[in-house]
Amino acid sequence: MSELLDAAAVRRWCIAAVSGLTAARQEIDDLNVYPVPDGDTGTNLVHTMRAAAAAVDAEPDTDPPTEQAGPLLHRMARGALLGARGNSGVIVSQLLRGAADALSTVTVARGRELAAALTRASEAAYASVAEPVEGTVLSVARAAAEAARQAGDDLAAVVTAAAAGAAQALARTPEQLPALARAGVVDAGGRGLVVLLDALASVLTDGEVPEPPAATELPSATFPAPHDGASSDYDYEVQYLLDADDEAAAVLRTELAPLGDSLLIAGTGDGLWNVHVHVNDAGAAVEAGVRAGRPHRITITRFADQSGAAPRHTQRAVVAVADGDGLMKVFRDEGAEVVLGGPGRAPSTSDLLMAIRRTRSGQVVLLPNDGNTHAAATAAAQEARAEGRTVAMLPTRSPVQGLAAMAVRDLERRFADDVIAMAEAMGATRCGAVTVAVRDSLTSAGECTTGDVLGLIEGDVQIVGSDLIAVSCGLVDRLLTSGGEMVTIVVGDGAGPDLGERVQHHLREHWPAVETVRYHGDQPHYPLLLGVE
Repeated sequence: MSELLDAAAVRRWCIAAVSGLTAARQEIDDLNVYPVPDGDTGTNLVHTMRAAAAAVDAEPDTDPPTEQAGPLLHRMARGALLGARGNSGVIVSQLLRGAADALSTVTVARGRELAAALTRASEAAYASVAEPVEGTVLSVARAAAEAARQAGDDLAAVVTAAAAGAAQALARTPEQLPALARAGVVDAGGRGLVVLLDALASVLTDGEVPEPPAATELPSATFPAPHDGASSDYDYEVQYLLDADDEAAAVLRTELAPLGDSLLIAGTGDGLWNVHVHVNDAGAAVEAGVRAGRPHRITITRFADQSGAAPRHTQRAVVAVADGDGLMKVFRDEGAEVVLGGPGRAPSTSDLLMAIRRTRSGQVVLLPNDGNTHAAATAAAQEARAEGRTVAMLPTRSPVQGLAAMAVRDLERRFADDVIAMAEAMGATRCGAVTVAVRDSLTSAGECTTGDVLGLIEGDVQIVGSDLIAVSCGLVDRLLTSGGEMVTIVVGDGAGPDLGERVQHHLREHWPAVETVRYHGDQPHYPLLLGVE
């Protein structure tokens, strides 16, 4: 029975976590199918924790009395962030970051320190989500922390209580989220956190820790920073590193915001911040840094003095996520750097960051084209901004929104204006999709059984039927009921030889004033994607 959480236990936890998630991967993937076959939370978590474990392994073992648990947890958290896939992976990376912050100077931890770390982890996870929802991994994390705080200072008792509290909260998630209740499942991300806590409990209570699992193939993506472009409203680019605490950095943000634009204050979690802003008063920006902490490596660039700069269009790029040979080719033909990914195989933060770097551009628009990729895309954008790039992440939920954004891209506009135009095109595009149910379920359109054809609008099931063409045409009609001038049709894998043509014929016959454009996307899971503008 371990009385202390030390660095050796953290290393063993990494192994146990990867093993546990690998074993539970398919179970967790199946939980977030409602009933669309894009459930990949388990796969995303395995990828995320493999990256965390690799980061820990990259730090060689030191003499046990000198190696600290906190710094090793920080390495684990950073590895998880860079390898995070999907919303669940990013949230888990923030849970690890919060725990690492709480134990940052700790060589070993007892029960009360672990309880405090779990509390800090829960707070960090909630803070990372713009609109927290109960009945998810967030409420499971909070319940684990609450149970841990009531268990005293015995480490085994604390970790056992945390795991039990998480399991109980997981069982309550269907009561908190109607979507879970309708599907008859618990939250997938919460189930993943229970696996992580069970692994930690096994390590700290002398349970058997399995051998490191073989790196079996999972669904996966295949795959000096330029300065920001000059601002027409501001004369100087100011950038520096800053040693300061979180509170001072927050105050600095409020002081710099009125001075200019392109403001970025990105932290590493250990009191070091990268500050970047465009201003007219460079001195005021530096003085604000002096008040906040200790600025160093200060660089001030006057835009008017820059010579030999590349033409504006060479400084810009688009990174788009797509799945299917046809869709990937369409985005490439439009000039985008393409990352393989989509429902069922979300790209990691690292995949997206590498693609941003490959563009060698100072100004990048990032199109995730899937809701489950938003968190990883946000994290990649933050990392790229810390390297000096200007990155705009447009929260596209479907490739059809990404295509609409690409269609209005204009390299002659200022970058900010171009981003606004692309965002407006994205927002004006309503998304539809046709897929096949992989399980019996209760949807917002009624009951469905395995093999039924489902028509979805904005991710919500609107039509349940048995005929692919009938459901597709019915979905087009519903999308156009509220208006529209153009329909984008993306035909996917499993669509059959004439689905696209039949839908276009239906449009010509019933909606003759509407323009259509059709692509062969070859995307999996969805025989048909629709966009209405």
